[in-house]
Order: sequence, then C-alpha cells, then structure tokens
Amino acid sequence: MSTSTGGASMAHPTDYQPPQRSGGAKVRDWFGRNLIRIYAVLAFIYLLLPVVYTFAFSFNDAGRSNLTWEGFTFKNWLNPCGAPEVCPSLVNSIAIGFVVTLAATILGTLIAFSLVRYRFRGRATTNLLIFLPMATPEVVMGSSLLALFLNLFVPLGFVTIVIAHIMFCISFVVVTVKARLASLDPRLEQAAMDLYADERSAFRRITLPLVAPGIAAAGLLAFSLSFDDFIITNFNSGQFVTFPKFIYVSANRGIPPQANVWASAMFMVALAIVLISQAVGRRRKEG
Repeated sequence: MSTSTGGASMAHPTDYQPPQRSGGAKVRDWFGRNLIRIYAVLAFIYLLLPVVYTFAFSFNDAGRSNLTWEGFTFKNWLNPCGAPEVCPSLVNSIAIGFVVTLAATILGTLIAFSLVRYRFRGRATTNLLIFLPMATPEVVMGSSLLALFLNLFVPLGFVTIVIAHIMFCISFVVVTVKARLASLDPRLEQAAMDLYADERSAFRRITLPLVAPGIAAAGLLAFSLSFDDFIITNFNSGQFVTFPKFIYVSANRGIPPQANVWASAMFMVALAIVLISQAVGRRRKEG
C-alpha cells in the first residue's frame, strides 16, 4: 500500500540507484588502489633486466663477438673456461675476496666491539673516520692509494689490491657489526656472569652466538664489495687482472658468453644464500 502526500508518491529507500561512474573514473580508482604494486613491479623489472640479459646471453652461440644473438646453445655452460682469461681472472678475484673478507671481518669486528662496549678518548673521532671511506668517491680513494704506493715504491699487484680493498671494506663491516651489537641486551652477559661464568665463557657462549649473524652478514658484504670493485682495483692493480677488470677490457668486443655463465652462476648462488637465510630465520621465529 503506497501513501502519497500532495499527490506525489514517496519513493522507497531501496529504490535509490547510485549514479553510474564513467570508465575513466574506474581506471583512475584502480590505479589509485594499485599504484604501489605497479611501482614495485616496474622497479623489480628495472633491477632484474640486466640480470636477465646476462643470463640469456650466457646461452648465446657467439663467435668472437657476443654483442648480437646468434642462437641458443648449452656449450658455454658445459665449458665455462672456454674463453681466454675468464677463469684465471675469476680465480684472482675470488682469492682477493677471501683474503680481504678474512682481514676486514676480523679487524672490523674488533673495532665495532671497541666502539660499542668501551669509552675512550677519541671515540667520536674514530666513529667519524670510519665513515670517511664510505663517503669518499672511489676515484679519489683509488688515485690517492696509487700515489701512496708509487711514493713508497710498492709494486702494483695482488698485495696493493688487497690493501686497498681492506681499507674500504672495514667501514662496512664496522657499521654492520655495530648495528648488531647495539641491538643486544647487555643484561644477558650479566646474567651469565651471575651464574658463575667468567668473561671469556660469557663472550664465547652468549655474546658471540648472538653477534654471529651480524658478523656473517658483514663478511658476505665485504666479499661482494671486494669481488665487485673495479675503480679502485683498476688504479692499483698494475698488470694483475681481476674479473671486473677482464669484463671492462672485453666490453668493446663483446663480453664472452663464458663470463656471462659465471656471472649468472654467482647471481644464483647469492640468491640461494638469501633464500636459505630467510628460510632459516623464519623457522627460528616459528620455533
């Protein structure tokens, strides 16, 4: 039964129909809701595109030049040392990386402990100096070290590269280990000493296991920085050839597909390490 007032019928509330929106408004609303996702996808594409290119051209059936696609083949992966100087330069970079990682991790960890756990004169200045190698342009650092080595009559080669890499890797190790130490609760060590543990036992059983993930992360960072460096290495290497230096020299005629093989393999190893660490961390949280 309908009622009327003044001859006009009253519409039921459920009879209201919202105005139809245009297609352009719907598109704008969709972009507004998914803008962050779109940006993330584009950013990942931008970051991973060179990796995809490197991986694809590791299967290129190239001759002397690897600048254009010639065909698909597995021979580069089956013979990764087929191109001259690829494997020797890779071995040189790995050897330098291991020596630099060991030295920089030990020295940087000791510096981080001293800066976090102790108060001494010049502590603030030391903190400032630690950041200088990170803030200094690599061209400036490389040329300065070259001038130093030449003035001291130090022959350029393996030793000068190691010294140069340790110099800038220590800063990254200190910053990484310091962040881990700053997040530790000092009451854990105090509780261990209350249970009759001496300082060495408390450090070995409590502090070191808790700081170990930060030290491991700092070591991996130092290795990757050393292995990847070109500018400082190019200044102080002389005739010694590392993998980045070999890539630079080969770029004009096309990087050999075997170099792309090793680059792809290293990327997959790094990705596997990240995935394994994430899986282990998640399992520890769930446990």
